[in-house]
Amino acid sequence: MPTILIKAGRVVSPEDGLDAKGDILVEGGRIRQIAPHIDAHADHTIDARGQIVSPGFIDIHVHLREPGGEISETLETGLAAAAAGGFTAVCPMPNTRPVNDSPELTRFLVQRASEIGMARVFPIAAVSEGNDGERLADFAALSSSGAVAFSDDGRPVRTAGLMLEAMRQAQSLGLPIIDHCEDPTLSAGGAVNAGPVASGLGLKGIPNLSEDVCVARDLILAQAAGAHLHVAHLSTSGSLELVRAAKRRGTRVTCEVTPHHFTLTDDAVTRFGTHAKMNPPLRSAADVEALRAGLADGTVDAIATDHAPHAPQLKARPLPDAPFGITGLETALPLCLMQLVETGRISLSRLIVLLSTQPARIINQPLGRIHPGALADLTVFDSACQWTYRADEGHSKSRNTPFDGWTFTGAVTATIVDGKVVYRRD
Repeated sequence: MPTILIKAGRVVSPEDGLDAKGDILVEGGRIRQIAPHIDAHADHTIDARGQIVSPGFIDIHVHLREPGGEISETLETGLAAAAAGGFTAVCPMPNTRPVNDSPELTRFLVQRASEIGMARVFPIAAVSEGNDGERLADFAALSSSGAVAFSDDGRPVRTAGLMLEAMRQAQSLGLPIIDHCEDPTLSAGGAVNAGPVASGLGLKGIPNLSEDVCVARDLILAQAAGAHLHVAHLSTSGSLELVRAAKRRGTRVTCEVTPHHFTLTDDAVTRFGTHAKMNPPLRSAADVEALRAGLADGTVDAIATDHAPHAPQLKARPLPDAPFGITGLETALPLCLMQLVETGRISLSRLIVLLSTQPARIINQPLGRIHPGALADLTVFDSACQWTYRADEGHSKSRNTPFDGWTFTGAVTATIVDGKVVYRRD
């Protein structure tokens, strides 16, 4: 295994109280030394002067489409996009075809990712068999095969009874339940956020209430079960306040928000069409402001991309018929820097916590830190690098993004996974 010497970067690891200029020596897949200056032979040297060296980013919510959706993404292209975005580990959701409700498919995902040799994969397995909301999957077998959480993402866990039992079983295994919080009786047929934009386009809207009602249900159940609930892609001010209040009561709840939900409002649909259609939908300016405040005050635990690639012919359908979702792995860091750090809403250290430290904690993995002996999963980025994102030059197989052509400040320059350089910016 090659040795890597990272020179003269600003090394930031909040969990370790580390924020200082220095060198890092990587050997045998682990961090061997951190010091102001290291004079040692290495197979690869990375000049990180003027750049940030952080624990590897971890995305706990992605869709890699394989198996069954290879027209839009494969494990190979999705993991290449992850590495280019600075993500050293990703958690693919189970709503593939077939659904990941079996130990065999869970093992396949882990093994195939190992063969590809890019970002690590920590699969999230289905709560219910086939994601149909009727009968629980075999949590113990899935956990033993590598699943780090359970979710019926793409839809909520159907009933309170099934959710309560799922929470109890997950709690016995020490794993979280991740829910896509949406009441389909309130959101059915909706394409975009309920409000003036939907009305102007003549479309049925998805109200905030659909998310809020489901979040409230899940919080009550989590409190009763003493289980760890993780709310996926939280998008409304009401849901955020429900989570904030539940945390004060001692409920074991964490939540994530996406860069697109704290960057864009539903007005983006009028500019970007289906490339701004996702579920939950882009919300109002008041919701966007609430999410930014939640990121700053600690209510929000993690930033996740909900990377959801779709082939061009699928997104070319009329707005009501096009699938939900946008790509996100390669634009996450610059959007976070632009919307949160450059504006002074959060510190750089807080951003690293949201992208690395706390995602690792949520999925119970020994990552998100930089110290001697730690696994060498590292992200190097230049917060001053100006560049323009071109979707057709990206690593994902799909191009469905509203950020095509945006000029950013801040770019990943190197990604290291298990002591190997898996991405270098040209």
